[in-house]
Amino acid sequence: MSNFNSADIAAFKDVWVFCEQREGKLMPTDFELISKGRDLANELGVDLCGLLLGGEGIEATAKELGGYGADKVIVCEDPMLAVYNTDAYAKVICDVIEEMKPEAFLIGATNIGRDLGPRCAARLHTGLCADCTHLDVDVPNYIQFLRESSTLDVDGQKWDMEDRNLKMTRPAFGGHLMATIICPRFRPCMATVRPGVMKKNPFDQAKADACEIVKPSFSISEADIHTEVTEVVKAAKKLVDLIGADFIVSVGRGISKDVEGGIKLAEELAAELGGVVGGSRATIDSGWLSADHQVGQTGKTVHPKVYIALGISGAIQHKAGMQDSECIIAVNKNDTAPIFEIADYGICGDLFKVTPLLTEAIRAAKAAK
Repeated sequence: MSNFNSADIAAFKDVWVFCEQREGKLMPTDFELISKGRDLANELGVDLCGLLLGGEGIEATAKELGGYGADKVIVCEDPMLAVYNTDAYAKVICDVIEEMKPEAFLIGATNIGRDLGPRCAARLHTGLCADCTHLDVDVPNYIQFLRESSTLDVDGQKWDMEDRNLKMTRPAFGGHLMATIICPRFRPCMATVRPGVMKKNPFDQAKADACEIVKPSFSISEADIHTEVTEVVKAAKKLVDLIGADFIVSVGRGISKDVEGGIKLAEELAAELGGVVGGSRATIDSGWLSADHQVGQTGKTVHPKVYIALGISGAIQHKAGMQDSECIIAVNKNDTAPIFEIADYGICGDLFKVTPLLTEAIRAAKAAK
């Protein structure tokens, strides 16, 4: 630690992404963060490096990260790293960061990432912005993001166009505000990033083949670990996979006159599409749907092929969680509902009358094939 000074920002270079693995398998969040990290590294003019910890044989999976944009993958392989342990992972990661000094370090805001990020940031004496939903380096890109996603008068403000700090944006006050955090005095800039918010790049085999594997020296012993993982138990709890769904049918406050009937209509439509049912925050707060169905800034950010919004007005917090869907279909009785501003197809009508017609039309189209 004597040669490491987090305030010596000129000594830090490159963007790193912590690549989570479980039982030797890379997680989907890894590919999302590598894809976003590629953009940030391009803006900074530096390399993008994945950081992969695991047991024996984990190196075999490292090249795959190159296919999504990593220039290098730093592999730390040891039997003591096969299963996640806070003490072991924090010790190895901090040792490697102190030696190689990245300027930005991204971690997925998974259960593991939420545990690991704060521990590493505290040891490295740097800042951490948790649960980010947007990242930028270039000021023009950040201004454009604000122009599209906020009510700020961005054109009427003065900007430091040379600011190269990582701009980390996250929801605040239950999603009612968005806050952008910077860490100008310390490095690395650290952020945990909400799963599903970053778009995954297409896989490129040529880039995977060209990816460089780096194996730094590190040490880990029993003395470094103060807890022991005695057993890993998988809980068989069925949750809605909104992030991986190609078709999502979401319901909002508009189903209030017949909640059970509205949810049933959404389930029938989703079943015909081979999709899942989502909901706005209002439906979760009212207890109509469980929290794993929530779409929005305080729920899940989704990018399905088709997103159907039934009785959802389109508050900014909800739109932020689904506006990048390939096709948006909105059904609402209010022809001035904000959801129509981003919808590819808008139907002004009663969802209880329109939804059965949509379901029947899809059923008929499938039968015709």
